[in-house]
Amino acid sequence: MPTPASLIRARKPRWPNRVAIWSINRYKAATKNKAHKCLHWPTCSTYGVLAYEKYGFWRASWKTVTRLNQCHPFSTLPFEDYP
Repeated sequence: MPTPASLIRARKPRWPNRVAIWSINRYKAATKNKAHKCLHWPTCSTYGVLAYEKYGFWRASWKTVTRLNQCHPFSTLPFEDYP
């Protein structure tokens, strides 16, 4: 017998979220060869993609911007759970 969780289909993100995810993925592709030291896990771009997949456009944008504001060497939280 299937479980209730397996009956729920993953909702496809709407077009504003897909555009945001596409632009984040383009940024990741453009900067993949640059040497960088990211102190946070998951990275800000991965966090943004996860937020856009889970939430609506405005809430995901807010979460992504607040995460980017925390992205500096003096931040106190190197690990932040998924959005």
